[in-house]
Amino acid sequence: MGTRAFFHHREEEQKEERKQSLEMTSTTRKKRFKTREYNLRREAEILELEQRGQKRIRFGNDTEKMEEELLRICRQLRARADRKGLRRKALEKSCLQKELLELRAGRAPLFWIPLRAHAVWERMDVTLACTVLGTPVPQATWYKNGIPIDLRQAPAGKYKIKNEFGMLTLHISRCSMEDSAEYSVEVKNQYGEAYSFATVLVRKYYGKESGFDSEIYKRSLLAREADFAFPLKPLFAREKEPFTLSCYFSSDLLDHQRSITWFRDGLMIPLTRFGGELLQDSEGQELRFQEHEASLTVLCAHKEDEGFYTIRVPSLDGYKEQTTYVFVRDAAALTAGAPGSPLNVRCHDVNKDCLVLSWVAPSDDGGSPILGYLIERCVAGSEKWVQCSAQPVKGCRCPVLGLAEGQTYQFRVKAANKAGTSHPSKASDPVTTHDPSRDKRVTVIPYDEGRTIEISKDDLEGDIKIPLPPTNVHASEVREDYVALAWDEPDPRGREPLNYYVEKSLVGSSSWQMVNLETPANSPRFALFDLAKGKSFRFRVRSVNKFGISEPSLPSPPVTAGAAPAPPPPPSQVLAFRDTKTSVVVQWDKPKDGPEPLGYYIYCRETGTEEWQTVNNKPVTGNEFTVPGLQPGKEYVFCVKSVSDAGLSESSPETDPIVVRPAIACPSAPRGFVLLHCGKAEMTIGWKAPKHKGGTKILGYFLDQHDHSEPDWHEVNTRPIPRRVCTVSSLQEGHLYEFRARAMNRAGVGEVSEPSDWFRCEEWTMPEPGPPYDVRCTEVRDCSLQLHWEAPLYLGAGPVTGYFIDLCEEGSEEWKQINKQPTATNHMKVSDLETGKCYIFRVRALNKAGVGPPSLPSDPVVAKTKPGTNEIELGVDEEGFIYMAFEAPEKNDSSEFIWSKDYEGPPDPDRVQTEEKGNRSKLILKEPSEKDLGVYSVEVTDVDDDISASCTLTKEDLDKLLKRSHEIRNPLIKLISGWNIDVLEKGEVRLWLEVEKLSPKAELHLIFNDKELTSTPTHKINFVKEKGLVELIIQDFCADDKGIYTAQLKDGKAKNQFTLVLMDESFAKVAEEAEAKRRQWKKKQGPHFIENLTWKVLESCEVLLTCKATNLRKDTNFQWFFNHKARAGGVFDPQTGMGTLQIPKVTTADEGLYKAVVSDNRGEDSTQLDLTKGAFEELLKELCRISGILSVAPPALSATPLKIQPTEEGIKIYTDVKYYTDYMKTTWYHKEKQLESRDRMRAGSTMNQIWLHILEPTEADKGKYTLELFDGNSSHKLSTDLSGQVFEDALAEHRRLKEAAIAEKRRAKVVQGLPDVATIMEDKLHNPFLFSASQQTLCLTCCVSGDPYPEITWFKNEKVIEFKDRYKMDVKGSMVTITIEKVCNEDTGKYSIYVKNKYGSETGQVTISVYKHGEIPIGTEQEVPARITTKKHK
Repeated sequence: MGTRAFFHHREEEQKEERKQSLEMTSTTRKKRFKTREYNLRREAEILELEQRGQKRIRFGNDTEKMEEELLRICRQLRARADRKGLRRKALEKSCLQKELLELRAGRAPLFWIPLRAHAVWERMDVTLACTVLGTPVPQATWYKNGIPIDLRQAPAGKYKIKNEFGMLTLHISRCSMEDSAEYSVEVKNQYGEAYSFATVLVRKYYGKESGFDSEIYKRSLLAREADFAFPLKPLFAREKEPFTLSCYFSSDLLDHQRSITWFRDGLMIPLTRFGGELLQDSEGQELRFQEHEASLTVLCAHKEDEGFYTIRVPSLDGYKEQTTYVFVRDAAALTAGAPGSPLNVRCHDVNKDCLVLSWVAPSDDGGSPILGYLIERCVAGSEKWVQCSAQPVKGCRCPVLGLAEGQTYQFRVKAANKAGTSHPSKASDPVTTHDPSRDKRVTVIPYDEGRTIEISKDDLEGDIKIPLPPTNVHASEVREDYVALAWDEPDPRGREPLNYYVEKSLVGSSSWQMVNLETPANSPRFALFDLAKGKSFRFRVRSVNKFGISEPSLPSPPVTAGAAPAPPPPPSQVLAFRDTKTSVVVQWDKPKDGPEPLGYYIYCRETGTEEWQTVNNKPVTGNEFTVPGLQPGKEYVFCVKSVSDAGLSESSPETDPIVVRPAIACPSAPRGFVLLHCGKAEMTIGWKAPKHKGGTKILGYFLDQHDHSEPDWHEVNTRPIPRRVCTVSSLQEGHLYEFRARAMNRAGVGEVSEPSDWFRCEEWTMPEPGPPYDVRCTEVRDCSLQLHWEAPLYLGAGPVTGYFIDLCEEGSEEWKQINKQPTATNHMKVSDLETGKCYIFRVRALNKAGVGPPSLPSDPVVAKTKPGTNEIELGVDEEGFIYMAFEAPEKNDSSEFIWSKDYEGPPDPDRVQTEEKGNRSKLILKEPSEKDLGVYSVEVTDVDDDISASCTLTKEDLDKLLKRSHEIRNPLIKLISGWNIDVLEKGEVRLWLEVEKLSPKAELHLIFNDKELTSTPTHKINFVKEKGLVELIIQDFCADDKGIYTAQLKDGKAKNQFTLVLMDESFAKVAEEAEAKRRQWKKKQGPHFIENLTWKVLESCEVLLTCKATNLRKDTNFQWFFNHKARAGGVFDPQTGMGTLQIPKVTTADEGLYKAVVSDNRGEDSTQLDLTKGAFEELLKELCRISGILSVAPPALSATPLKIQPTEEGIKIYTDVKYYTDYMKTTWYHKEKQLESRDRMRAGSTMNQIWLHILEPTEADKGKYTLELFDGNSSHKLSTDLSGQVFEDALAEHRRLKEAAIAEKRRAKVVQGLPDVATIMEDKLHNPFLFSASQQTLCLTCCVSGDPYPEITWFKNEKVIEFKDRYKMDVKGSMVTITIEKVCNEDTGKYSIYVKNKYGSETGQVTISVYKHGEIPIGTEQEVPARITTKKHK
């Protein structure tokens, strides 16, 4: 209180000082103050103005003196105000001390918070509380209706009284109607006394008549508070991915339980009442609540999200909570071997243009040391990240320069090693650059209901032109790769903004070098990078404003660039302890030397492996950590590393190997007490086992009793009771008793239980049986469970004949009987449960007198298969024994496997044998038979959770297992693939079979026709044991290989044999295929075809035959054949091996057998294509289709319109088509009447034309002509009209052509012409084919025609020959001969015959060359064969 008052008075003092300063210097309000200081200032200003007007040369000195005087006066005023403040503070402090002494002195009791009245329902608890003040601490006495409450006389546990720190409480448990009363408390000390009163009203519910019949009120009365259905388990998330932490409740939360609260590492995260709403303070988190589930979702996990998460649910007794740890694993590396991402990026020492950034090194370096860190920044709200540093920063702390004032930034960091860079860290919180000294220089004075006046210290310091130099220049931080400088701003600072230039100098040198000439600093902070290692520097700073630059500051002390910071030392004394079935507690001592580490990383490794796993990615700050998520029963070792700004330390020494098992602890308290039998002086009490057994076997229980009439508890037994049932004797009949118990295990005696209900000692005489007890559930699965109970100890009027089972959903009071008929056994399978719902069961016994009272309800159980639940495995072992095996997911050192058959007890030891190894138990049937059929179940003892399973051994299962057992004891080698026959490429025959994998000691005997075969070059035997392969390869398969083959295999005890019969048809088939393959292989040794002969119709309606050969050489020959005759025109490319034969226009003459042959001295191969009958028809159809495609219509539609063409014989009507074959049918019509080909009407076609020829046309041939074409699919018609002028023109042209043909026929012609050139020797004819020679005589002969007979004239060298002397002409009919006797060189020349009649003329020519023996004929380099003539028409 004194401290608070001191600061309050100090604040008042400062306000007064600010007011005084305002009155003296502020011009904002423009008030005049008539004080001595004001007059002095006014006189100084007037004097200054006069002096300035009189002597301007003394202006600077006078101003300086005035400012000094003004500053002196201000300091005097401040000192005076400080003295006044100190005097006032001393007075106030003395007053506070006086009050404190009074408070500490004796004081009579005073109720600070009195009691208040309560109204509760019957069987509820109530707590009365008040707060009292008094010195010394007063004594309290509680009263009920004015009678002191004596705890010794009251029922045990009825009242609990506490007095803690002035808070008095009276707790009344399980209120009854008798507890309705007025309660009071009296407090006393030597200075006085005080009283407080309150009324407690206990109400009882009588149904709707009471008025409390609303559904909410019913639910509050009947529904139980929801509890956690399952414990929270550690969650392993992945960086950059979302994760959801869910908590499930056993029932719907009551209204007062819905204010759920989440915690993370001690930081509370509030949840709205109904959830589903995105939190405003953290956009990356969603908290939801629906039905039986509350969840926390992190949309994008970062390492900063790792930590302890706690959910807290309110309850009537306070709250219930659960805690778990969420691990955030590194995201998959961008590059293999890259390190993990840094975390906890923080901004420090924020100034106008710079700040200091720090982060924490990642736990995983990727297998190689981290070389440095890359810093990136972006303007808040954008995603454009810019790298701040050109080189990686070596430490985990670095200044960032060059920022803009008033801008908001975010930063992130990447780690880099030789393999690559990591993912970026989570972005830092947004930070805005600002001037941190502004708040110190600016005073804010409130006035006039919320309005303020800001007064800057700069305004009070007058007009300063040239700034003063900074002070206190020093190195605030020295690192390996940078030195951070700091200094104080000049005082007074002036109104103008200041910048700073930094200069450096080597120690011992007088020269100074400016460091930041181009980029002056805006803040009194600056960082220098890459200073020379090992050298010392001094630094000084200059201030600069718009008026100029100041003198340099005093130099800083010498600064030496720092060496690399030493990594922190590793922790010591690292120990590992057992915790739970999946976790281990690791403890360590903090390093003794060096600064305090930022935290620690824990690593674990399973014994027998070399790979260390990172446990936490966020450093833990304590020296203890629970490592969850371990495999039960596995052995691990652990180590720890320290984390600091310099990085990670070396690994600590490894812990001793530790097996993951629960730690042994004292058990929790027993619960659920029930009266099982009662006599006149004895009671039999039963109870439930503790929920937590402490990781070991419960050795026994200690029971206490309490008589209602006595104040003290008494021990029932001094030695532990092994069972949970105890008979307490020597009791007094009619008295009320309550009981409590403690459990004991190897760790010690556990806590005492809550007292039981009051039981009256009265002998039971009812005829019905007593309650069953120890109702428990095993084999809990998604929709079923097994219920067990113990028979009642009190039988009533007769033996128990059956049991009824009741079911109740948790949160409801409605019990439903689930079996219509009583069950006679002490167990029952409950099916058809709803998965995920919580149930409670109870059992009632039945005898001939009726149904007895129900048992104590079982513990709530959720119908859901727990993760990791195992079932009983039914199988046969290696020795052929049938077994049932069960592996427990967890087990303690004292745990046992309890097997039972049909839930009636352990199986007959004469028929079964049990074996245990680790967490696995095996039940072996000694002599399996139908006596062993039934239900086998197993339970694991001394564990907190139910671990049990069952299986039913049926007759069908037993038969299968017996068969398998027989196979194992009398094993047969399993056949995978029986005998197979493969004919290899060279014609070899491979006989093989495949069996299961065999051991290296396996044996093979191959028998052929009762004789064992051995491996030879012609009969090679391969036996691949690891693959189970047996094969026999026969080189030359022949008749000697016909017979029976048997493979006899033996592998230890296992054996088998397999037979192949290769005879008759099967042998012939294999032999034929082998021979064919042999021939084929031989053929492939030379040139051969790899693509057989095929045909293809081209777009041009040409047919292309193709084939392809391979294995060619230069001398390889390729030849085409058609109908066994060689055919020319084919093309063969030796480079590609492609052979092609193109048929331009297909006709029926092209129908036949085509063959291609390729050959050389290595052999030959051929391929054939049969284009006859159906194959040729298919070719024609394809031609028809292609021609239709090319014309974008069917072939008939590709025809042109009918045309009319006069000829010398008559008139021709025709159409042009792309391609025509006989496959298409044509029909001609004249005036809708079908025409048939006859003497005057002739129809015909070619490949490209269809025509109708009208010979000797007459008037009757006029009319419409139609051509109908059928292309195989449909008919198409073309028409033209041959009448009128069209007919007259065509007829006239026909007659003209006819006359011209007659004239051409009768024209004079040289029918058989002369050769172009002929050469002869003087003594011998050179070319005697057309002419004959006898003794140097030459005859030239030709045939002429014409009607009338033509005139004949011969020319030599274009001169008419006169037939005399040696030249003679002979005409015999159409034969004309010219004879030249005594041929000589003069006869050389050009000879021609000219024939002429009235219809025309024609000339035939020949050149004669006569030469002597040994000479080369002139102009006769080429001989022209005889009877080749040249016709020339007029």
